[in-house]
Amino acid sequence: MKSLCLVTVGVLAMTLLIASISLLVAHVFQTVVDLQVKQGTVLKNGTEAFEAWEDPPPPVYMQFYFFNVTNPLEVLQGAAPLVEEIGPYTYREYRPRVHIQFLDNGTKVSALNPKTYVFEPQKSVGDPEEDLIRTINIPAVTAMEWTRSTPLQFATEVLLLLYQESLFTVHSVHELLWGYKDRLLSAIHVLHPEIDPVFGLFNKMNGTDDGEYVFLSGETNYLNFSRIVEWKGKESLSWWTTEMCNMINGTDGTSFHPLISKDENIYIFSSDFCRSLFLVYDSSGAVAGVPTFRFVPSSMVFANTSVNPANAGFCVPAGNCPGTGVLNVSVCRQGAPIFLSAPHFYQADPKFIEDIRGMHPRKEYHETFLDINPLTGLVLQAAKRMQVNVHVRKIPEFFETGNIRTLIFPVMYINESVLIDEASASKLRHVLLEASVVTGIPFVIMALGIVFGIVFIVLVCRSRGISEESTEEERSPLIRT
Repeated sequence: MKSLCLVTVGVLAMTLLIASISLLVAHVFQTVVDLQVKQGTVLKNGTEAFEAWEDPPPPVYMQFYFFNVTNPLEVLQGAAPLVEEIGPYTYREYRPRVHIQFLDNGTKVSALNPKTYVFEPQKSVGDPEEDLIRTINIPAVTAMEWTRSTPLQFATEVLLLLYQESLFTVHSVHELLWGYKDRLLSAIHVLHPEIDPVFGLFNKMNGTDDGEYVFLSGETNYLNFSRIVEWKGKESLSWWTTEMCNMINGTDGTSFHPLISKDENIYIFSSDFCRSLFLVYDSSGAVAGVPTFRFVPSSMVFANTSVNPANAGFCVPAGNCPGTGVLNVSVCRQGAPIFLSAPHFYQADPKFIEDIRGMHPRKEYHETFLDINPLTGLVLQAAKRMQVNVHVRKIPEFFETGNIRTLIFPVMYINESVLIDEASASKLRHVLLEASVVTGIPFVIMALGIVFGIVFIVLVCRSRGISEESTEEERSPLIRT
């Protein structure tokens, strides 16, 4: 009977150990978890992924920082500009998706994404209605660039003199952001109705959308979850000079496919940047107790053409490349000489930093990043940071430009940030715990196998010990004298 029990324990221990190793090698339970995640990450009614995509739960904040020019007269005489950063002016951003329609048997979804901004005084440094900023007169600079060496040049100079416009202007934060009626643009509007007489960096962007998007639902392939295939009815852009640069790649940056690895590139299309860009793995961490991978923009995205020849397509006109870290987006801004960069020219060519006194680029404040949970593809924390600059130079035809240097002049930068709320984080932690329990089953089986193995060894040792024990009579010789 003892031998039977001993054999049973030994066989059970070996069976459990072999089974656990086989399950680990075959990734059976991990495959089950991955399959459930893939099936749940689809844009269709009734799924949590769709609900989170339709109305993102975490609060989003948009912070605006302005660069106030403190030496305008010296700048017109050729001195380096001295700017002072003022901010943040913080707005709560609401961005539910509306007019959602399912297309092609549920494989595609179209939607609009209007954004509404509500001022948050407790998170701001002052009142945007009252605080004044001295900055580049963008309407005047744009008008001068539009009309130089054209028949309208003299008329523009007359209007500049009549309205006493100069290269610098003073307006409130609210006016610079949301718009004010500019006299020069109003006069041009009479001849060119397509020119908006109201100027503002975010003019007509509060309560409006940036066009209709068509997304893939992920129904046929989880890797295509929320990937953009059309924007404003087109499958590609038309601003740039190469097919690659005009491609619409990736998602809109609010959601990603599940099962993200460190080796892949994360693609995003941003209408603010008028282009697609990609991010690469930077580091691992945790947000609200949830494991994350941090992705940051690749250094190749805004690299000079000598480093990344593919960026030549973003040089408009062809061959006119501003340098590393700066993107000329005038082609998608009605010809206004707008250049985009990271705040304080972070990771840009040092010449842009040296040209402006007051630039202090720092990774922790000025880098764009995404913290994504690799299993679910959910964004737990993110910051999109972008600086708006104006290309200014001496234009001999307009004395208003004085002797100013040729500069990429910083106007303001934004920090659009999101951090998962505790309710959503708690829900996600529960989901990850369930997944960990399922994927941990092979280790439980292995632990049981080890326990039974130890029991088997103990029983074997004990049986040997008993057999070695004997009485004095048993140890006496068989033939006695």
